[in-house]
Amino acid sequence: MVKIIPFFNQEAQLIKALKKEDAKAQRQLYDKYSSKMLGVCMRYVGDQMTAEDVLVEGFMKVFSKIEQFKEEGSLEGWIRRIMVNEALSYLRQKKRSLEDTDLDEAQRVADTVQADELLEAEDMKQMIDRLPSGYRTVFNLYAIEGYSHAEVAAMLRITESTSKSQLHRARALLQQYVEQWENEYKKKVNYERTSN
Repeated sequence: MVKIIPFFNQEAQLIKALKKEDAKAQRQLYDKYSSKMLGVCMRYVGDQMTAEDVLVEGFMKVFSKIEQFKEEGSLEGWIRRIMVNEALSYLRQKKRSLEDTDLDEAQRVADTVQADELLEAEDMKQMIDRLPSGYRTVFNLYAIEGYSHAEVAAMLRITESTSKSQLHRARALLQQYVEQWENEYKKKVNYERTSN
């Protein structure tokens, strides 16, 4: 396997080259951040093919708007914001409902004591992916990206109370998923004990 030597050693050099629309710099930036940003897109849109489309559109915006990057924060954070906005734009275009979904099961809050010690990050990610689109979007923006309810409301064009409600219901549903996972785990452990 051939190792690609970076053309631009420092971020400042890379940004300068990007602003000149240098194709090698664009490729280096894509190679450096695409896998991480694909994960960001996946959290919002839920499936690989759509996330890849959103990723490509997001990088097109990164390249076309690089002049707007003021170098006050991190380049990665700026790219992440573009990807989040691109994913939200996709969700709006597809008219996925960001309003409350009537799920009776989300009203029940489970008590999960030991599951957090056993749950792997991938299990939790899969549970988040199972959330209805509106719940997942608000949960990702608030709990993972760190936006406030006011910011989430502005981004999604919903009220702050809707954002809070979506988050509450997302957490309740996630707690239910964790409880189900914990019960399945206990059954598996008991089965293994009795079969040995």
